[in-house]
Amino acid sequence: MTQVAVKPPTFVVFVNDRELMHFSYTRYLENQIRNAFGFRGTSLKFIIRERKSKEQ
Repeated sequence: MTQVAVKPPTFVVFVNDRELMHFSYTRYLENQIRNAFGFRGTSLKFIIRERKSKEQ
């Protein structure tokens, strides 16, 4: 995962398969980031990006 923007704080999460990224895990990541970095009251945006296959 990497932060790509600041207004609003936007994070790109890199996964092998988008279908396996459950919304509850995204919510967990959001809560952990809020607690660690003090983003209380700020909207956070998450972009789930699937890894491209090596053949492409």
